Amino acid sequence: MRFEGKVYRPWPEAESVLIQVTVGCSINTCTFCSMFRDKTFRIRELDDIFQDIDAARRYYSKVESMFLVDGNVLVIPTEKLLTILEKITDTFPEIQNIAMYAGFNDLRRKSVDELKALKAAGLSMVYTGLESGDPVIIERINKRGMNRERMLEGMAKAREAGVRVLASFIFGLGGRERSKEHIEETTRLVNEMRPDEIAPMALAIQPGTEMEEEVRRGEFLMPSPLQVLEEEKFLLENLGDFPCYYWGDHGNNISPMRGMLPQARDAFLERVNFHIANNPVTKKEVIETYSW
Repeated sequence: MRFEGKVYRPWPEAESVLIQVTVGCSINTCTFCSMFRDKTFRIRELDDIFQDIDAARRYYSKVESMFLVDGNVLVIPTEKLLTILEKITDTFPEIQNIAMYAGFNDLRRKSVDELKALKAAGLSMVYTGLESGDPVIIERINKRGMNRERMLEGMAKAREAGVRVLASFIFGLGGRERSKEHIEETTRLVNEMRPDEIAPMALAIQPGTEMEEEVRRGEFLMPSPLQVLEEEKFLLENLGDFPCYYWGDHGNNISPMRGMLPQARDAFLERVNFHIANNPVTKKEVIETYSW
């Protein structure tokens, strides 16, 4: 298979075969993200995608899970995306899961019938960047064209179509000064959305981003480790009792854990409270995390 530039996939997809169907990200303006800054967004030609799918078949004797990269794959016109999904399921009849990156606006712009057709063709789940429920922060990070109403509309369409949604967001994205608003509004939005899975991760400053420059200029004050832990505690204490898988084991998280909510809530809270009370990292003024 051929890949252009750096290729990223979510950590829950570590065992999935990757096929590149888009190059770059259709938004590519978020101040905290440098994943696709070296690429101009485009959709790859079908012949090239099909060649890579065939190459994967020759290389792998069995493929049950596949993740389609790069960013915002769901932006592809539905008919073309259906053709890609059908090629995958024809080539890998044993496939169980096909997932991709998507924005909430990508979900919103598809009709429910289109999303149902994609699900019937093999789409299992989409990974979406919620980032924050606080409109002030969404504007600051320049997540172009996004607001909470559009997020809710996209989520509602996915649910009606039966497409699973994993929503990721970032502890500490409000910085030192807006931690409270960030986690309160994010928790409120997640409770309204009721996504199938959530993946919270601690803020990491990526080299070459606008946010790195904001930190350097003192315009963005990094949160403390204690603030990040307290954000996770608030989230766990205030999430509704809807079924949701919790991917809290990102490598930058202070208290890595994963499992099904609400069943694991008490155990997770006990673990977070232990770190708040006993982890020496809470004495530091600024959280230290690693770039992706």
